[in-house]
Amino acid sequence: MLYLWRRRVRHLLQRIYNFPRDTRKWVRWKYELFIFTMTALFYNEFVNMGYCLEVMMEPMVWVVDHFTKILGPILVFGVVSLTSSVVSIVYIIGLPYYWEKSPELTCFLMVLGHWILINVIFHFIMAAITEPGTPQKGILISEAVSVCKKCIAPKSPRTHHCSVCNRCILKMDHHCPWLNNCVGHFNHRYFFMYMVYMTLGTVFIMSLGLEIAYYEIWLGGETGGGLIDALDLVLEDRSSQEEEELEGYPVRVNGTHMMPVYGGTVGSPVPLEPSDNEAETELGSYWYRFSIMYTGMLTTGVFFSLGGLATWHGRLISKGETSIEAHINKKETERLEKINQEYRNPYNFGVTENWKIFLGVTHGRGLRHILLPSWHPPEGNGLTWPNAIITAASHDKAA
Repeated sequence: MLYLWRRRVRHLLQRIYNFPRDTRKWVRWKYELFIFTMTALFYNEFVNMGYCLEVMMEPMVWVVDHFTKILGPILVFGVVSLTSSVVSIVYIIGLPYYWEKSPELTCFLMVLGHWILINVIFHFIMAAITEPGTPQKGILISEAVSVCKKCIAPKSPRTHHCSVCNRCILKMDHHCPWLNNCVGHFNHRYFFMYMVYMTLGTVFIMSLGLEIAYYEIWLGGETGGGLIDALDLVLEDRSSQEEEELEGYPVRVNGTHMMPVYGGTVGSPVPLEPSDNEAETELGSYWYRFSIMYTGMLTTGVFFSLGGLATWHGRLISKGETSIEAHINKKETERLEKINQEYRNPYNFGVTENWKIFLGVTHGRGLRHILLPSWHPPEGNGLTWPNAIITAASHDKAA
């Protein structure tokens, strides 16, 4: 009997000792069984870890896309409102200032400023209302490179799916919420020219408004009250606090304290309340300077943001690629470098030719179509694209 109990205790201790290892084996076996069952039920050759993660992130992507779609009209209204406010301030403050200074110079500046303003308005409206282009249903795409997983339709080269617009976009660059529209094949030039002319407009306003800001904000204009006057007042207050002087006739009250007497009265003089005209003048001066500071800060911010964005897009255009293709080409370059191969962008025809194709200055078009508003369409239909590598090889073969 004692031997039987010893055997049972030894068996129990051995099971306790082997419990973690047996548990791990059981969990691994259950996990492998689950994976095998799911694979047998839902096997698809195109399913990978990236596709699974994309499916898991779909609810969050749906929220972001719909929020962007709702935010688009609000941002467009904000762009129009801010631009209109700056232009109004330029008319109200800048135009009279330079007209009094030199009417001849003002006429030249009005022509230059309205040329920039017309181009800004034209390219913004066209970028916002022009359809970027999408593959039509029921047509044969001769150069289809893949199938869109969302549209379940063939995709032409340089075409990508926009989750906000919920459609494929020809030569898609990005979805711009400030336009409430995608930037694609048919409105890419309008978008880029809008950024360029808006940057020129900010440079125009900042360069001409610098003198006004210096005179009105720093010096205080005709009424005074500028930054220099404010610094003088601060210095005067500090000196008065360090050394107070009694004004008037000193009189001893109750034989204790000395108090100044002004005009036969004891105490400080009663300040006179400003008249209505002086109050209105002070209020108008405040809004005058506030408008100058508001315009200066807004144009400076737009200059750095849009100027940097336009510079970046200019570099992409010089390489013959969009912002999406820049990431794809970078990955392909890194992948081919590992196997000692060089990646060549098939849509890069050289800097000069890339700019001609992008701006559409072909078939007799020239500088007039860049400096003035123009509705001319881009090169091609967005479905088929000339290949720079094949073109260069054919030229070499012909030579």
